[in-house]
Amino acid sequence: MPIQNALRGITCPIVTPFDDAVDEAALESLLEHVQTGVDAVFPCGTTGEFASLSPDERRRVLEVTVDCAEVPVVAGAAATSVAKTVEYVADADAAGADAAVIVPPYFHTANAPDGDRQFFEAVADRVSLPLLLYNIPQCTGQRIDPETVAAAADHDRIVGLKDSSGDLEYFLSVQRKVPDEFLCLQGYDALLVPALRMGADGGVNALSNALPDVFAETIERAQDARGARLQREAITPVFEACTEFGFAPAAKAALVHRGVLPTDDVRPPLVPIDDPATLETAVDRALEVADSEDR
Repeated sequence: MPIQNALRGITCPIVTPFDDAVDEAALESLLEHVQTGVDAVFPCGTTGEFASLSPDERRRVLEVTVDCAEVPVVAGAAATSVAKTVEYVADADAAGADAAVIVPPYFHTANAPDGDRQFFEAVADRVSLPLLLYNIPQCTGQRIDPETVAAAADHDRIVGLKDSSGDLEYFLSVQRKVPDEFLCLQGYDALLVPALRMGADGGVNALSNALPDVFAETIERAQDARGARLQREAITPVFEACTEFGFAPAAKAALVHRGVLPTDDVRPPLVPIDDPATLETAVDRALEVADSEDR
């Protein structure tokens, strides 16, 4: 199955469980949990604290994920140079991943509009895996211009975009400029249903770590009143709690609350949530809404 078809659903950007080192047993438990509802998994992304992993740890997370996954694996390959990005994509390919996700350089950002396109194409020319672009300007310091996305979409290896900007106007602008087969995936959980109703192909959503079944039903029912209620009353309140605390700490706290992970450990500069009561209440409410009778 082409990866474009496999990703027309919910992709979970999985957290990386820690017990000082990477906790491989907890990672396996997490994968078993999320695969009850999601269509693909995304290790070594922002929610997976990729920037806090050593190269060996990144490779091992990918290997464990591919070994345990019964769904496609889309591997994070963010780096600031073409050479290092290519290396990370090659590691993902060697581990057996189905695609990789790349970002614009997040230190020396493009000094001309065409710089990001040249970066993406230079990577794509040197790898074998399909690539998704990742727009997350709050972390990279720049957005990927819609014209740049459209130009990069002409490359055979570049098959889609994950947009975590929270800017629906930007997302719609990209949709208008790219071919129909180019994937437009909504990465901002609070905009999932609005984006799906405007033609998004799927979502890449951090909260699906803790609520995979909720997200599965939401994408299935996105076009009707049930989907709107799940977005409004289940997903968005948890998302608002996560924006206060940060997505890796919040997702891990929610997973501990649900009994999936043994600990919510994160690595500096991230810190665990001191008082997760608000988040836990939102998670419990989300599950109540998902279990309600208006199906």
